[in-house]
Amino acid sequence: MKKAFTLFLVAILSLGTIAYANGEDSTSASTDSTIEMTDSAAMEEAAPETTLPEATPTETMEVEETGHQWVKKKFIEGGWEFMAIVTACLIFGLAFAFERIISLNLSEINTSKFVADVNNALNNGGVDSAKELCKNTRGPVASVFYQGLDRAKEGLDVVEKSIVSYGSVQMGQLEKGLVWISLFIALAPMLGFMGTVIGMIDAFDQIQAAGDIQPSMVAGGIKVALLTTLAGLIVAIILQVFYNYIVSKIDSLVNEMEDSSIQLMDMLIENNKN
Repeated sequence: MKKAFTLFLVAILSLGTIAYANGEDSTSASTDSTIEMTDSAAMEEAAPETTLPEATPTETMEVEETGHQWVKKKFIEGGWEFMAIVTACLIFGLAFAFERIISLNLSEINTSKFVADVNNALNNGGVDSAKELCKNTRGPVASVFYQGLDRAKEGLDVVEKSIVSYGSVQMGQLEKGLVWISLFIALAPMLGFMGTVIGMIDAFDQIQAAGDIQPSMVAGGIKVALLTTLAGLIVAIILQVFYNYIVSKIDSLVNEMEDSSIQLMDMLIENNKN
């Protein structure tokens, strides 16, 4: 429930941000038109004898369009319908990625120290002492150890089967949410290509309606259509980087589980001999 509520809250915030950006653009446009009308009226009243063209307003506008202003401009030019969907893929993909990264980082422990502590607990306090240590330790390695130690009295074969089966369960929990990240990685470019195709169709409709091919019309339509593809590819690249990082963390934890499970079996064999 907490995870679903967090994703829902992120979606609401993202939609609010998009609406705020569109409203800010319309407000700034109306403000600019009002300023231009005021400036023109003031110039007519002043009627200076000599007017020299100044490049300062143009330079100021170019400076203002850099950064987030340029991003908002391209967002609107690409069509807010498809750009909003691609942005939603980025937001939800990052939400799942951050949740996995935080969970995996919390699952990491000093495995060598933990195995040594379990060995000392087995030698000094027996299986119950080792189980208590595993119960108070976080992470999949400690959970696998607890399941194995809990069936230590049933024989080593049962312990081995318990470790293998519960290790598969822990691996599934570690990979939880990866399917959604991979979905958004595949979905974002596809949505971008769809927006490009629709934009190209609109451009050809304009050419057909005009009855003549104008280079400016074709170039403008193609530029706007390709913006959705660019946005989709950027989203896919960002999410792919996080996906590969998460997979590498999962592989590291799985290797630690396998190595520590072998050490646990060795410790139980030695403990039974004693």
